[in-house]
Amino acid sequence: MALNLTPLNLTDHDDKRPVVIAGPCSAETEEQVMNTATQLSKKGIKLFRAGIWKPRTKPGGFEGVGEEGLPWLNRVQKELGMKVCTEVATHAHVEACLKAGVDLLWIGARTVANPFAMQEIADTLKGVDIPVLVKNPVNPDLELWIGGLERINQAGITRLGVIHRGFSTYEKKLYRNLPMWHIPIELRRRCPGLPIFGDPSHIGGKRELIAPLAQQAMDLGFEGLIVESHCNPDAAWSDASQQVTPDVLDFILDKLVIRKITETTESLNALRGQIDEIDNSLIELLAKRMRISREIGEYKRQHDMTVVQTSRYTEILDKRGAQGVLCGMSSDFIKDVFESIHEESVRQQIDVMNK
Repeated sequence: MALNLTPLNLTDHDDKRPVVIAGPCSAETEEQVMNTATQLSKKGIKLFRAGIWKPRTKPGGFEGVGEEGLPWLNRVQKELGMKVCTEVATHAHVEACLKAGVDLLWIGARTVANPFAMQEIADTLKGVDIPVLVKNPVNPDLELWIGGLERINQAGITRLGVIHRGFSTYEKKLYRNLPMWHIPIELRRRCPGLPIFGDPSHIGGKRELIAPLAQQAMDLGFEGLIVESHCNPDAAWSDASQQVTPDVLDFILDKLVIRKITETTESLNALRGQIDEIDNSLIELLAKRMRISREIGEYKRQHDMTVVQTSRYTEILDKRGAQGVLCGMSSDFIKDVFESIHEESVRQQIDVMNK
């Protein structure tokens, strides 16, 4: 079904910066909230975010201050004139936020993955006019993402947008959550006019990745960003490594290049985004292959075997060359690629053998 959308109308902004929602991962204390919000306000940020309830992977971690933090957000509204937003996951969360006059709600990745939870939130929002942003589900399931949007939209919420925070994986990798840019690109194709906010904090998981990921979101034509910013990131009670100070955030935003995208360049950027995604996957697959090579090296060391097995190497080159031709690539290109891979694999095994 087509979504019934109206403009989010979150805040005015100039052409030099996208719409930016910024603030700490968690509201920790009233002092921390006001300190961070004050600094962000001075940098021109008009939308303040802070987690009141924090879904944690395991029990025992900081799970948010709960409703105690809502008056702190009210102070940000009244004293700084900023709009405030937080994450909701249950009927009780929504009711508390509506009662407190929170300006915008977002629904987290774990919640979006649960249709029962999404329907509960949708039912609570019936008859309410408030902007809602829906994060992608933890797994790369576009239909589940769209289904969550439809549930909220059917409840009468038309000021609707999404947050792209990447997708979870169990393997060690560059990013905390894989961007898989082709999925939000396909979402835009399926749901024209739906605003997309990039979440470089959760995609990267490291503060040094925020700037390039924010730029990539702009290159793909995203409407805005949601970035975690803390007055003292290293002392943050949750996700310290992916938060930046307001000063650093201001520097990042000043360096962003905002594209004047035409249909032609938008399509080109979308294709380039897919290439970047595939390149990232190639690097991760190669890292996995080298890990197995090291395991092979350990086996050979324990059994007094030589590193290079010539017959096996010839078999690999012949098979992979034939596969490459079937996939439309030249056998010479595939040979060059796998010779380089084999060279690195041998180096990895020698390192193990010489331990």
